[in-house]
Amino acid sequence: MSSEVKVPTLGESVSEATIGQWLKQPGDIVALDEPIASLETDKVAIDVPATAAGVLGAQLAKVGDTVTVGAVIALIEAGIGAVARPAPAVSSPAATTPVAPVAASVAKTDPAVLSPAVRRAILEYGIDPAAVTGTGKDGRITKEDVIAAAQNKSAQPQSAPSTPSAPAPLPAGGPVRAEERVKMTRLRQTIAKRLKSAQDTAALLTTFNDVDMSAVMDARNRFKDSFEKKHNVKLGFMSFFAKAACLALKDIPAVNAQIEGDEIVYFNYVDLSVAVSGPNGLVVPVVRNVDKMGFADIEKAIADYGKKAKDGTLTMDDMKGGTFTISNGGVFGGLMSTPIINPPQSAVLGLHRIEDRPVVRDGQIVIRPMMYIALSYDHRLIDGREAVTALKTIKEAIEDPTRLLIDL
Repeated sequence: MSSEVKVPTLGESVSEATIGQWLKQPGDIVALDEPIASLETDKVAIDVPATAAGVLGAQLAKVGDTVTVGAVIALIEAGIGAVARPAPAVSSPAATTPVAPVAASVAKTDPAVLSPAVRRAILEYGIDPAAVTGTGKDGRITKEDVIAAAQNKSAQPQSAPSTPSAPAPLPAGGPVRAEERVKMTRLRQTIAKRLKSAQDTAALLTTFNDVDMSAVMDARNRFKDSFEKKHNVKLGFMSFFAKAACLALKDIPAVNAQIEGDEIVYFNYVDLSVAVSGPNGLVVPVVRNVDKMGFADIEKAIADYGKKAKDGTLTMDDMKGGTFTISNGGVFGGLMSTPIINPPQSAVLGLHRIEDRPVVRDGQIVIRPMMYIALSYDHRLIDGREAVTALKTIKEAIEDPTRLLIDL
């Protein structure tokens, strides 16, 4: 008797998804509720659990197919023994072609287990996937794992050859030039559409300022050990900027508002969208009621979302809503940028790298750890004065964190 595996409910207003990976193959033994496939939606990846224990039978959709909620994508056969997979066909000696070691290793690895980005990274860096330790969900290999393995490989001393070898001759016509076409993931397609829509719909403008990070860095250095000991989470810079943003949004409500039709919706709470990097691209989970949270709660929420993004376990509810966004390009070394708003929000704060720069203090040139900050906003709703004032409020709160305590 067969049990049908159907596409589960994907979330509010989401009716279809794409088959991202098959985690189990026909003939594999599966346990009840064990993930057998991964679906890519517009926002997150969702695992499809087995509806019964047994042996995975036919797969009714292949990787890349678009499936709707409730569609049957696989069958599970009753039984405890795995069905033997067919042996691979043996090619004739004349048809045998030497294969590069890396390509052969990738071929021996079930391609359904590796995402296109991971397979591309394996070939690019020349890494044996069998030698890579996966840190993703259920031990899956991520692109970051491949890059880390490549860095470790390059750091290891290479033994010199006993005799110099002649360089391999270049093929006729010069070096081989290769191209690869990879279908955009549903998440990447959605990111592209939303960002382009933001540019087409909103009247985007960006205002800049710079921040002296001395006070925040001093406070962090003085209290980071006791903070982590008490709250079991590290004290970072994001909690300072989150609290500073809440001050600015309280003073300038338009920055925390949205346009709906011919109406403006003002929120008396702050649901903060925090841009974090995941294996398949940038995702923006939401820390709700951040204006009511303390530093420790903010840091814990952001750390949890960062881990979930890396593991690919963010849910649709994690991404829903949001009234204001903070994006930290500084973790990647960015000096300055013009971030794009996250529709239907009306503003986004961009953070950048901290670097020592000469500044004037009390008539003297001194070196201070400085950061450029940027506020992109929808000029249809937010005037330049309001945007500049909001960014200035954030700057002042970071340069004098006492303001965060006395609500000034």
